[in-house]
Amino acid sequence: MAIIKEKRHFSALMRDTNSAFLPSGRQDEAILEVGFVLQQHFSLASFTAAVDTLVTANLVCTTPLFHYQTYAAETSPVLSDLGIEIAAQGSLSSLINQPLPDLLIICGGYRCSTQPDAALTHLLKLADNQDRLLGGLWNGAIALAHAGLLDTLSCALHPDNHAYIREQFPKVKVSEQVSIIEEKRLTSAGPMSAMGMMLQLISQLRGKDITRAIREIISCDQLSESSHVRINQPGDNPCLPQNLRDIMALMVANIEEPMSVEELAACTGISRRQIERLFQNHLETSPGRYYLELRITHARRLLLQSNESITNIALASGFISTSHFSNCYNCYKDYFGASPSHAREQSKKMDL
Repeated sequence: MAIIKEKRHFSALMRDTNSAFLPSGRQDEAILEVGFVLQQHFSLASFTAAVDTLVTANLVCTTPLFHYQTYAAETSPVLSDLGIEIAAQGSLSSLINQPLPDLLIICGGYRCSTQPDAALTHLLKLADNQDRLLGGLWNGAIALAHAGLLDTLSCALHPDNHAYIREQFPKVKVSEQVSIIEEKRLTSAGPMSAMGMMLQLISQLRGKDITRAIREIISCDQLSESSHVRINQPGDNPCLPQNLRDIMALMVANIEEPMSVEELAACTGISRRQIERLFQNHLETSPGRYYLELRITHARRLLLQSNESITNIALASGFISTSHFSNCYNCYKDYFGASPSHAREQSKKMDL
């Protein structure tokens, strides 16, 4: 009787790290169309932060979730706040004469005009009538206010514009929060909050698993007052007990020559049983399984980012004998749904 081997599944923490390379179990979903309207002197950092979040969302999934286009509020190319010109893909008039995006975001900036723009106001009202999502970056919320689309709602925008919007639009609730999503309105005050706003939207639309996977990629260097900021590691989560974080750090530092659970226990001064409880209670997995997944993830990175032989990669990932190498090969296929050689071939084809 043939033995049917079940496919392996990563535990939660390592699943986020590897999500872009795992077979999709999701049914095909409609791609969300996003349009960015670029005003003269728009904040390039805010715009790219928002776009980066969408692009990364596509990267962590096997099928695209978002598609974006840029539109010039006036003429193209559009001059950003950094003096860099961006060639927009369309204009406001081209938007009006075609199906509107599912989400339309007005990209403002420190020097963007606060005066009403008849064409932009018309477009925003048209989008509202079609029940589209509407957003604003930096002070892009002002355009929404001019169209009467923020009345009685809270909005986030750069502090430099708080006084103006309170004076000109008394029905709009100016928030001290850096980003807000309320009743199909998305607003943010600056570059970091633009990313946060888009992450919140993606979480609402596509789920928290995808959002965590995006954060795994784009939040490795979160801002700090210190100039000596260390790249985030899986065990850096301050919500985890320090002794568990110490064990995870030891595992990361000993990929090529894995430590036994007994050795980990001796280094940290806690028992094997305590280590097993820590992993089960906080990561819902065993230390052995987590260590294996860490090494398989290390192998995946080397496989797709280097030209090293599969044998050398297996050795560098802690699979030190012929039988271990076979285990590495089979584990890789069990987790990722493709053999290491096939995964490398597919990766090269995508780069062409």
